[in-house]
Amino acid sequence: MPTWVGATAKQIARGVRRGDVSATQVVADHLDHVSRADVDLAAFRTVRGGEAVTEAEKVDEQEDLANLPLAGVPVAVKENTPVAGLPTWNGSAAVRTGVAEADHEVVRRLRGAGAVILGVTRMPELGLWGLTDDDTAVTRNPWDTRRTPGGSSGGAAAAVAAGLVPIAHGNDGLGSIRIPAACCGLVGLKPGRGVVPCQLGAEDWFGLTEHGMLTTTVADAAVGFQVLAGRPQAKLVPPQRLRVGVSLRSPVRGVSPDAPNRDAVAAAGRLLAAAGHDTVPADPTYPTALGLQGIATWFAAAAADVRAAGVDPRDLQRRSRRHVALGDWAQRRGYVRQSDRAAWRQRSIDFFADHSVDVLLTPALAGAPPEAVGWSGRSWLANMKANIRYAPYAAPWNIAGLPALVVPVGRRPDGLPLAVQFVGPPGSELLLLGIAGQFEMASPWPRHAPGHPRVGTGWPAKA
Repeated sequence: MPTWVGATAKQIARGVRRGDVSATQVVADHLDHVSRADVDLAAFRTVRGGEAVTEAEKVDEQEDLANLPLAGVPVAVKENTPVAGLPTWNGSAAVRTGVAEADHEVVRRLRGAGAVILGVTRMPELGLWGLTDDDTAVTRNPWDTRRTPGGSSGGAAAAVAAGLVPIAHGNDGLGSIRIPAACCGLVGLKPGRGVVPCQLGAEDWFGLTEHGMLTTTVADAAVGFQVLAGRPQAKLVPPQRLRVGVSLRSPVRGVSPDAPNRDAVAAAGRLLAAAGHDTVPADPTYPTALGLQGIATWFAAAAADVRAAGVDPRDLQRRSRRHVALGDWAQRRGYVRQSDRAAWRQRSIDFFADHSVDVLLTPALAGAPPEAVGWSGRSWLANMKANIRYAPYAAPWNIAGLPALVVPVGRRPDGLPLAVQFVGPPGSELLLLGIAGQFEMASPWPRHAPGHPRVGTGWPAKA
């Protein structure tokens, strides 16, 4: 039977607006697909089922759908973001809160755009890790179920890469959108500071965290950004000739990109040149102190969230307990300072002027996604090593509060997707999406992992 599973968000919304399909049918198609495909992936913490169908019916009852950019589009929300009527899990039973009485602002904006909330996706405890699992399930990468989809928005990335939903909400405190996007061959945009309301945890991880979307196309990423940022008039345009700084330098000493990730940056450079842009070497200077400050802030953010939630640290996973204890220590010693973050932000902004570049190109990852195993039961040190070794490139730009985007570029020899990261000055979200759009036109990537979605498609070719 034809189904709308596998269609893009824009295709679905257009089909619903012009009456080619009902929102109710689209949601039913996706719920049926999730019931079969998520058994192997464990992308969802919970699926809303009947509630989602009811929401879809309400969309169908609306007389005017013209101004709903996500009309009838099934969307998943990361489980640390309140959805009315559901608990907010935050990655484990220990830090789960009660049933939310109201939607978070980003969920309200998604619903206001016509989206239907299909369910909430899994994440690691407190969003601390680039590896998504707990004692109830290991979330798996649709490209290779032996590998992690990344984290902390790992369930969101797995869901989109397998076609369980066309787009998914995520948030990014030290790479939690971009890392799983790179692991799963998706587009992942972390907006700059203050562009999308955050309101997460105790202090938004000291201002490091931003909400965004994971998508299979740049057009869907642009629509998701417009909705979350409340900018319906924001439009993508192909960027004029740019000067792009290229850097392989790792923010972490002793960690460097492997050959496939270096090759991905070289391929991106060729795509930029073919699009008429100039590339020049331009290495940011990552001070040793930046790494120490970033790690201290990572620790302290966990401690602040646990205090705000009134959770006994002894109830946490052992890796998280160590993290929280170190966070308390770092704050007592005065190692977590707004002045340090502000200084790095200014230094990062100055980088673009000092090197006369419009954007920065780096690897998205340093290595392949780690194995999908029970990392939540392993030691703190094992988790730290795994995270830092494979994904060091994202965190500096959270500390700086600059927009950053991951876009797919080719595949590793083992078939897993490759990606690169673009970073821009404040306000450059649409510019980064415009560059990604040029990449997509010049070298289209597979929208889903091989073999996914495992159903036929039936949406109109011109939808």
